[in-house]
Amino acid sequence: MIKKGIILAGGKGTRMSPLTKAVNKQLLPIYDKPLIFYPLSILMLAKIKDILIIVNEGQLDQYKKIIPNGDNLGIKITYKEQPTPKGLPDAFILGEKFIGKSSVALILGDNFFYAQNLSRNLINSTKLTKGAKVLLHKVAKPELFGVAKINNKNKIISIKEKPKKYLSDLAITGLYFFDSRVVEYSKKLKPSKRGEIEIVDLLNKYKKTNNLYADFLGRGGAWLDTGSMDDYYKTSAFVSAVENRQGLKIACLEEVAFNNKWINKKHIKQSIKFYGNCDYSNYLSKFI
Repeated sequence: MIKKGIILAGGKGTRMSPLTKAVNKQLLPIYDKPLIFYPLSILMLAKIKDILIIVNEGQLDQYKKIIPNGDNLGIKITYKEQPTPKGLPDAFILGEKFIGKSSVALILGDNFFYAQNLSRNLINSTKLTKGAKVLLHKVAKPELFGVAKINNKNKIISIKEKPKKYLSDLAITGLYFFDSRVVEYSKKLKPSKRGEIEIVDLLNKYKKTNNLYADFLGRGGAWLDTGSMDDYYKTSAFVSAVENRQGLKIACLEEVAFNNKWINKKHIKQSIKFYGNCDYSNYLSKFI
C-alpha cells in the first residue's frame, strides 16, 4: 500500500514569464485556488497523508505561507528545495531519505485531473506492491505527448515520446506509482541529450522487468497541463464552469480532509479564520 507521495513543483516556468519571475508557477491561481492545491488534493483523494513537496531553491517561504506543514489538513507535509531542475526522476533522488524503503506516488505540480470516481481509482492504484503504474488518458493528438501501448492485461509493452508514427492514443500523464526500487533505478539513469534524466527511461527500466502497469482516467475525465498561458487559462475556465454550475469546489483541501475523517469542525473553523472573508471560506462554512 502506497502511503507516501511527492509533488514535483520545481521548474522555472519560463513559458509563463514574466509572471513566474516573482511567484512560483504552482502558486499562481487556477480560478479560485493556488495551482498547488490541485495536485495536493489528488494525493489526498488517494488517502496519502505523508507528502513531500519539492520546490525551487529560494521559493520555500512562498509555499509555507499558504501550506505550512499540513497540520490543518490532518496530514504531514515536508519540503525539499531543488537547486537545479534535472529531470522528473530527480525527485526520487532528492527524496531518497523521505522515501526510505517505501513505495511512493509522484504527481507533477502543474498537472490537473478531474474525473468521476477518481478517488476510488486512485486508492486502487495505491495497492501496488511491485513494479510501477502510470495513469494514462486518451488524447486526440498523440504525436504531442509521450504515449504508451498496452496489452490486454493493461501491461505497458511500449513507450514512445512524441511519436511521428502512430503507436497509441494513450498519453502518459503526470501521475505515477512506484515500488521502492525507484530510487535505485533513478540513480542509474544517464542524462539525455537535453542534459536531464528522463521519466521515459525510468519507466522503461520497469518495462524490461515486465512490471509496468497502466491505469486510466476514463472517458469524460479531464487531464490538463498548465505549462503555457493558454493551457493555464483553459484550466481556470474549466474549474470555473464546473464549480459555478454544480456549486461544489474542485480541490478544496479541507473538504477532502474532512471527508477522509482526518480533521473535524474545529479545524474547518481554524481554516476559515486563516483564509479570511472570501468565497473559499464561505464554502468551508457549509461543513460546520
